[in-house]
Amino acid sequence: MTDLHDLEGIALLREPVRRQLLLHVRSTEQPVSRDDAAAAVGVSRSLAAFHLDRLAAAGLLEVEYRRVSGLTGRGAGRPAKLYRPGRRMQLSLPATRYQLAGDVLIRALEGKRPDEAAVDAVRRVAAENGRSVAELTGASGRRRSPMGRVRAALEELGFEPTDGRDEVLLRSCPFHELMDRHPGIVCPMNESLLGGLVDELGKGEVVAEPFSRDGYCCVAVRRAKGP
Repeated sequence: MTDLHDLEGIALLREPVRRQLLLHVRSTEQPVSRDDAAAAVGVSRSLAAFHLDRLAAAGLLEVEYRRVSGLTGRGAGRPAKLYRPGRRMQLSLPATRYQLAGDVLIRALEGKRPDEAAVDAVRRVAAENGRSVAELTGASGRRRSPMGRVRAALEELGFEPTDGRDEVLLRSCPFHELMDRHPGIVCPMNESLLGGLVDELGKGEVVAEPFSRDGYCCVAVRRAKGP
């Protein structure tokens, strides 16, 4: 998922020296000192320290303090500030959710029942995940209408929902590359995932239904019809 932290981190890497320092730290097996980093990219120690600390503040590097001389006790000197790789970044606009798809598919494979077709196992697990994802999006506790909560969750997940009152179409699918290759599995997974999510957040007032129109996701969200 692309979030603000990833966008901020990518903006930091527009600076060439900062980018070189990050790549150097990520290429080494051991934590890197300021002196070693400066020598590796050909800048002063103070400049390297400035950029390394900016990367650490953004979470792209992690910091530890250790004496690199191997000596201990008095006279061993102060511990050096060392840097090692931090979190990974990903950028996709709109956001993609291949980790979520992978989790559903692996769990379906592991938990498939003897008399259950593969696609039915995927649907079952996807619906369970959809209900769980609804609780994690942060939309469930917002003071909004059921449709408003569903739309907020869909926005957070990268579906790019339209701003309809009674019908919300999805302009993006966060599983689109998988769907292009394996529509017979991924579309049913998506339908069941969103079905579970809508059941959790829509409180019976909103439903997810199959939908087919070029340029849109295979699911639409609609206000439930009365009895």
